[in-house]
Amino acid sequence: MVNKLKIHGKKIHCPQGYQAYVPDPLPPKMDWNERLARHLSDADRLIGQLASIGSALPNPHLLIRPFVRREAVLSSRIEGTQTSLAELFADEAGVETGRDRSDLKEVENYVKALEYGIRRLKTLPLSLRFICEIHEQLMKGVRGNMATPGELRRSQNWIGVAGCTLQNATYVPPPPDLLMDCLGALEKFIHESTLPPLVTIALVHLQFEAIHPFLDGNGRTGRLLIILYLVEHGILPSPIFYLSAFFESTRDEYYARLRAVNENGDWEGWLEYFLNGVARQAEDALDRIKRMQNIVSKWKQSFTRKADKNCLLLIDSCMENPFMTVNGIAKKQKIAFPTAQRAIDKLEKAGVLKQMNDAQRNRIYCARKLLDVLNEPAKV
Repeated sequence: MVNKLKIHGKKIHCPQGYQAYVPDPLPPKMDWNERLARHLSDADRLIGQLASIGSALPNPHLLIRPFVRREAVLSSRIEGTQTSLAELFADEAGVETGRDRSDLKEVENYVKALEYGIRRLKTLPLSLRFICEIHEQLMKGVRGNMATPGELRRSQNWIGVAGCTLQNATYVPPPPDLLMDCLGALEKFIHESTLPPLVTIALVHLQFEAIHPFLDGNGRTGRLLIILYLVEHGILPSPIFYLSAFFESTRDEYYARLRAVNENGDWEGWLEYFLNGVARQAEDALDRIKRMQNIVSKWKQSFTRKADKNCLLLIDSCMENPFMTVNGIAKKQKIAFPTAQRAIDKLEKAGVLKQMNDAQRNRIYCARKLLDVLNEPAKV
């Protein structure tokens, strides 16, 4: 039997004949048990290990860049975007992919929104204003652009199968006239919570999705908040950890856990799921980072002995983006085209790069071993 004291929020009847859900302010009443304590301890330990590795990286930006793009692809995929990681990397390297430009734009905007958010944290704390700025970066010029980027909704939205109405929607968030009350309480909790940071952001993420303050882009904005909160609170030194891979791999359970809180107050189930995701994705990131470092270290050994500066620079470029063209490398490294071609030829001969097309001109190369590590499914 459901414990009605635990129900988080209430359903209200709206004049137009539908019911909307209005969540109670955070924090909720929870039964903090030994099982949850173990999950929190596990997540804290593993994300601490990841933070330690991230702080020790000699050139952290070389790894941050591909991990940010992997997150952008997977977070956008949850919303139906089909762009692959290889297509995003290839597009950024100046290669024509054939992918729908609007799909690529949505993923690129996710990257821009995250990078903007990291910079903005230096001047503005996580807040309602901050969230609106992130949303504006995310939705500018994409299919949801008509949904007022950066502006809170002034009309009722809902979630459900294609073609459903407010009356038969799966979920209807708070009506517009109650939106600011809900968001004000959420902002207050973000600033004043004394709960462990991982617990705080778990609650914030779910509450944000329950409020659904924008006409579009709520899921992606809510997932961006997780990493931005962890960076703001010093849990991670840089954005090298993400939960979108976990959410995407366990999509049915993710939505079921969200519904279970709104319908019967199962915060313990949500926290257990979220903290398990943190632990598993921290492990996953640690494993990928170590394997990518080992691959690159082996590649660099022979070229270090030969003091081949250009080849070493190109190997670093492979870390940032496994795709490259001769023209792109010549421009990026400010070297002559023949010099860039010779360096690429050496890397191809050494097995670092592989030509991806049959063209004699405008050849496309890829460091497949690195791309394969990034493309592996998440371990959940």
